[in-house]
Amino acid sequence: MKKLTNYIVLAVIAIASMACGSEASLQKYYIDSQDNKNFISVDVPASIIKLKDDIEPEAKEAFKSLKKMNVLAFTKNESNEAEYTIEKAKVSKILKNSKFKELFRMKDKGKSILVKYEGDDESMDEVIVYASDKKQGFALVRILGDEMTPEKIMKLGKSIKDIDSGNVGLKQIEEFIKNKS
Repeated sequence: MKKLTNYIVLAVIAIASMACGSEASLQKYYIDSQDNKNFISVDVPASIIKLKDDIEPEAKEAFKSLKKMNVLAFTKNESNEAEYTIEKAKVSKILKNSKFKELFRMKDKGKSILVKYEGDDESMDEVIVYASDKKQGFALVRILGDEMTPEKIMKLGKSIKDIDSGNVGLKQIEEFIKNKS
């Protein structure tokens, strides 16, 4: 009887572990990477980013749909090239998940940018920007917001130059990243 009970317990554990799934998620990747010395992790509330006064109204509306950004960056150097390759493969595998839809992709001289989103064309739950550079490393940015649409995000992307470069909050983040590198 005791053996039967042990088998039942083992079967329940096996079924429970299969139900949880072993598929990697973006959220889990962020959490697992935060304590790795090769990564820089910063959460940026949209409220600290200021736009220039003369920005187009459509871009202002798009910006209002943003709530926060989670930034995770791998800084590549000579001593961590093998880990860089492994981490880049992990991110690529996660982003191949069919729940992420591609918004656009661009490659130029060893640099690439991939923008994907989760949700549908009417309401995106999150936007993921994956930028990599063969020499410097890669950055993974999760953009979270309310009522985000592909049109709004594309308009905002075109207006990125209209972010006020004198913004105190952004300067603090830049300094933090420089000191961590």
